[in-house]
Amino acid sequence: MTIATGIGSMPGTDLSEALRIVLDTAGDLPFVPELPARGVHAGMIGRTLALLSGLEADLQPDGWRVGVGEGGDVRRARSLLAQDLDVAEELAHEHAGPVKIQVTGPLTLAATVERPRGDKMLADHGARREISESLAEGLRAHVADVRRRFGRADVVVQVDEPAIAAVLDGGVPTASGWSRHRSVHPPEADALLRNVVEAIVDGGARPVVHSCAPDVPVELLAGAGFTAISFDLGLARPDDVWAETFEKGVDLWFGVVPSTDAPGVTDQLLASRVRTFLDRFGFGVESHAQRLVVTPTCGLAGGSPQWAGRALQLAAATAERLEG
Repeated sequence: MTIATGIGSMPGTDLSEALRIVLDTAGDLPFVPELPARGVHAGMIGRTLALLSGLEADLQPDGWRVGVGEGGDVRRARSLLAQDLDVAEELAHEHAGPVKIQVTGPLTLAATVERPRGDKMLADHGARREISESLAEGLRAHVADVRRRFGRADVVVQVDEPAIAAVLDGGVPTASGWSRHRSVHPPEADALLRNVVEAIVDGGARPVVHSCAPDVPVELLAGAGFTAISFDLGLARPDDVWAETFEKGVDLWFGVVPSTDAPGVTDQLLASRVRTFLDRFGFGVESHAQRLVVTPTCGLAGGSPQWAGRALQLAAATAERLEG
């Protein structure tokens, strides 16, 4: 059975309302929403920094910085996350089946978060390793907490890596803006990702990776141990690496529903795009339906509240259409 889910973010500031929409539209694979409209504490970076173990963070004028002691902003992020999980537990604790949570991956964290003396953690090999290990250790406790709260559910952890292509290609600007950080080579990127994947698996959860960037490094992500790759179909080139990865058992999550308001889009059109992609490689949709998931192209926080619900409905309708 092909199912649908969301990437993570939703518009608005009312988690209960957002979660009710998720449960009504993506009930086969619900997710705990992120509501960045509540502030940086609730965004993908702040939310993930709240999970780090042994590495404290604080919000500075230039953005999040680690290694400067625990600040009020990260405490706020931790409090919001705990409150959100309380609400999710209250509304969905009886859910049986998969339930998804999201975290920012180590490469995107390194490209976004600053070191104690400034500039990104990406600039230093030791800092990159440190944030990966801190995230992995924090995830062990986080996954255990989520599994306790949703005792009948199978936990899926989506690792968001929107900056991965820029990190690998040396496209992340330095603090001055006049140059770029050196690229992180695939063997090191693999090690940084693998730390996180192993923590997820050790915790009894399923690791999935999402990137809405072009040129998703499919082979690298599959090699790091992710069991599914979530991607923006409109940005993906139909290279053979997709077919080879799918044949090796890595599932594909197709981001086809626009993440911002797009009147006139139909589930028929979206389903045809998925079929066209798979047909290029000779994969019949019906025979692989249980390995496909339909999603929006990215988070829905940039759309209207009405579109967020409509987008998830479209994803579910597209998934249903692919089965037939």
